[in-house]
Amino acid sequence: MRLALLLLVPFFACPSLADGGAAKPKKWNIICVVTDDQAAWSIGAYGNKESRTPAMDRLARDGVLFTRAFTATPVCSPSRASYLTGRYGTQVNITDWISPKEAKAGVGLPSDTITWMEVLRRAGWRTGLIGKWHLGALPQFHPTKQGFQHFFGFLGGGTTPMNPTLEVNGKETKLKGTLPDLLTDDAIAFIKKNKDSPFALSLHFRAPHLPYIPVPEADAAPFKDLDPTIPAFPGLDVNKVKTWTRDYYGSIHSVDRNLGRLLAFLEEAGLADSTIILFTSDHGYMIGHHGLNTKGNASWIAAGHTGRRPNMFDVSLQVPLIIRWPRVVRPGTKLDAMVSNIDTFATVLGMLDAPPPKDYRQHGQDFTPLLRGDKATWRDAVFAQYDMHNGDKAHMRSLRGERWHLVRQHLGNQPDELFDLRNDPEEMKNLYNDPRHRQTRDELQRRLDEWMRSVDDPLIRNK
Repeated sequence: MRLALLLLVPFFACPSLADGGAAKPKKWNIICVVTDDQAAWSIGAYGNKESRTPAMDRLARDGVLFTRAFTATPVCSPSRASYLTGRYGTQVNITDWISPKEAKAGVGLPSDTITWMEVLRRAGWRTGLIGKWHLGALPQFHPTKQGFQHFFGFLGGGTTPMNPTLEVNGKETKLKGTLPDLLTDDAIAFIKKNKDSPFALSLHFRAPHLPYIPVPEADAAPFKDLDPTIPAFPGLDVNKVKTWTRDYYGSIHSVDRNLGRLLAFLEEAGLADSTIILFTSDHGYMIGHHGLNTKGNASWIAAGHTGRRPNMFDVSLQVPLIIRWPRVVRPGTKLDAMVSNIDTFATVLGMLDAPPPKDYRQHGQDFTPLLRGDKATWRDAVFAQYDMHNGDKAHMRSLRGERWHLVRQHLGNQPDELFDLRNDPEEMKNLYNDPRHRQTRDELQRRLDEWMRSVDDPLIRNK
């Protein structure tokens, strides 16, 4: 297929450690940790010298850090759908975050989709979801209908960071304590119960989603006297943005501290060498970047601007992605391959050697060969989509390549954008209408249209 050939470029990974060390388990365990609203720039391993993320940094030292990992949609519900199914939001009719009104009206992950957890459950893994779901609140959309045998958490978009109400044994229950601690307690209990069987656990933290606070003193204290570095953008309330940044770091620390607890337990239980850890977030995040706050549905916070600014800036699309795979991935590896969270379905099944359903069509690529250090070809661009309807209207499509980033705003209420990432990595200068780059723009547009046709995108189907 012509599109596939266009997306493949030579890529050579580091040597594999697959043949060294102790014998590999017959079936690997896997724990997928997903944070909410966490930017790659917030982690020490990605270069942040002010945030405190020792457990996340340790995972990077022990495994592989992807420098160019992206989300298929820069808001939570459609991103999570792509992460679990290998399908884009328009293919599962989830194109924006699911509002409480929509959840009551019956919006959720369709029953004919298959999650990678469902595949693993059928293949003999014990499966669990702890934390955030946000893919439907009615009974037919419950996580236990999508491959998860155990669920402890919340079905909607959020709950309080302290003393939350969670579903426990099928019943909503008011609990005491801080949410990251409660979720990690249940994760450890799940692993203890299932340690003699292969298990697959999704641990979905709510943090560092707003509101960032309250957090325990142990998580807030490291940042009380910090004068954080913030983006340089005209019109920002510097004191407010610095306060938000300190609170954001504290919320992230609450996750990192609990990730450290989880890693320590795996070692104590003798499970560290038989368990793959995949750490990521649902999308990127901004606190003052481009004068905006939050993600793809960001709000202006710079003086002179009001309302929403739907966007697909790199900082909204890029996610952290760190994988520790003992004796397979060389510790301290960094991979520049361009991957998307839509690749998770294929890759998790590839790592665990679990055959995907023959009749199920998904759009991700298995990057297991890159992790193993095999010679492989790989794509030179990733695609994203976002049809915003909560808070504003937008129909956006993105091609993010090695050098160029094209963003089309199909409603016309925002400018189409073209950024030269080599010379403008922060995407501050829009070159879409620059005649010097017309040929590049038109070629990128042709590729974007071809991808849209390949996924039966309604924007191009209805033209």
